[in-house]
This record gives sequence, C-alpha cells and structure tokens, in this order.
Amino acid sequence: MNIPTALLIALLAMPAPTWTVQTSGVTARLRGVSAVNERVAWASGSASTVLRTTDGGNTWQRLTVTGETLDFRDVDAIDPQTAYILSIGNGPASRIYKTTDAGATWTMQFKSDDQKVFLDAMSFWDADHGIVFGDSVDGKLYILLTDNGGRTWTRVPPESLPPALEGEGAFAASGTNIALFGKTHAWIGTGAGAKARVLHTADRGRTWHASDTPLAAGQSSGIFSIAFRDEKHGIVAGGDYRKEQDAVDNLAITNDGGATWKLVKGLSGFRSVVAYVPGTNKPALVALGPSGGDYSLDDGLTWSRLEGPGFDTFSFVPRKSTGWAAGASGALGKLVF
Repeated sequence: MNIPTALLIALLAMPAPTWTVQTSGVTARLRGVSAVNERVAWASGSASTVLRTTDGGNTWQRLTVTGETLDFRDVDAIDPQTAYILSIGNGPASRIYKTTDAGATWTMQFKSDDQKVFLDAMSFWDADHGIVFGDSVDGKLYILLTDNGGRTWTRVPPESLPPALEGEGAFAASGTNIALFGKTHAWIGTGAGAKARVLHTADRGRTWHASDTPLAAGQSSGIFSIAFRDEKHGIVAGGDYRKEQDAVDNLAITNDGGATWKLVKGLSGFRSVVAYVPGTNKPALVALGPSGGDYSLDDGLTWSRLEGPGFDTFSFVPRKSTGWAAGASGALGKLVF
C-alpha cells in the first residue's frame, strides 16, 4: 500500500505515546478503570478493590464498598462524585453498586437471585441510561437496562434478542465489551461461542441485530473489547487469553456500523482492550493486553508496538489524548498520546 508522502511525513512527525507508571498501593488485579478528567479517575479489581485519584494519579485512595469479598471487574464514572461498580460471579456475586459522594457511601442497586446469571460489563449513555451484558442464560442472551440512574434494572425480553449461540457470553477482562455512541446506539462484543459476534441496537436496547465477525472464536477466545468512533466506524479486538503472545485473527474493523467486519493484522499479541484516541486529527487507536500494547495512527489499518508494560484495561479522559491503564498486581499507568 502506497502512503502519500505528506501523510507519511505527518505520521513520522507524531511523537510515540509514552507511559508513566503510577503506584496504586494495592496488589489486586485491576480490570476496571474510568477516567473522568485529567485529575480524577477510578479503578477497580479483585478483593473488593476500588481506587480513586483526584491528583492525576500521583496518589490513589482505596475506598470501601462492602465488607464482602467481591471481584469488581468494571467501573464506570459519570462525574467526579458519581460512579458505578460491577462485580462478577455466579448468582448473588453478580452485583451493581453506585456512589454519588465520591465513594464515601455506596448503594447496592442489583444483586442476582438466579445462580445462572453472570454479569460481564456495563456502560452508560448518560447519567440516567445504562446497559449491562452478562453470559447467556438457558440459551438466551442476557442484557439489563436502566433509564433512572440504576434505581431499577430491567432485563431486555429474550424474544427481543437474537438467539444465543451455545456458551455465548462475554469475557469479563476489561469492562470494555460494550461500545456506545450518541444517545441510542450500543454494540456488544461476544465470545466463548462458536462465532465471535457483535450485537447492535440503534434504539437504546429495544431491538437488536447480530452480526458475525471473522475473529477466532472458542471457549477461551473471541471479542474482548469493542469501540466505535461514530455510527459507522468501529473496531473489535481480542484473541485467546490462554495464548497471550499470539495474535491470530484477533482484530477487525467496520465502516458500516457493524453490519460487516474485515480482519486486520498488526497486533503483537492477545489484546483485552482497544480504544480510540480522542482529540487527534487522524483517527488513532490504542490496544493493550497483559503482554504489551500497540497503537495505530491510521484508523486501525497499520499498527506499531507500544513500548512499555502490559495492562488489562484502559480509559481515555473524554476529549483528551491522555488516559489510564490498569492491570495485574495493582498496576496503574498513565498514557500520554
């Protein structure tokens, strides 16, 4: 592929993204992170761990949500004071908590009474409207919606959803299985089934359609992360979490809203999170996994190795090309793109 000279010069002139490793003060594996602004961010993980910084990550405060031991795989912050935490596990271990006072107190909004339920990830269009995805139950996809800030969570009727594939669900690895755009669009990346699929709604969860992707699929592989930069252009990433060094059929892009997907090569390993970089002239992306990271300056068509440590999850500050990553053994890093 021939790259125009002017574009090549511009790409070469852009500085490579750089990491600043931060100290979390914990040893838990952190799989949730949510950046509010350049000073405030939240992180979550195993052993009921929830962290919050108000000084750009120079220091992190550990918060107490509950006296029980839970695995908080996802955190979504609405603003510096308001955040949701999702825990995983069968039945009652799958929960949603919310704080409106910067983590001083928490309210449990959801606790499953069905032992077959296993929540995976959540996301929010705005302060009132949110969505949660879990593993399929009795052959039916499992999606929850709220339109009142989480005071109630209602399951999408199974008859409004495509039939689930056997074993289909999501990997609770980074809290980024759901991508949102605008006020009504949502895309969910699935895994652990015979095919890695994308579920799409354009009407905030009332109706859904499923599209196959070319990503490798199986019990330990599929889509681990999905991101969209507008209604048409999106990306899915993943692989086999048991083979962290492998990058076989683990990245695909779409330019038609997720109806069709095209495989792209260039990642250097299994990747559990992919994210578009806000505030850049050309669409840029970052993809991270436990073994390392990669970045793209041309909308995902080509990739370069991102020097530095590996992480499980990542969140950019809204409209800023800086953000936080989190991972094993309490790892935290701040990336400047």
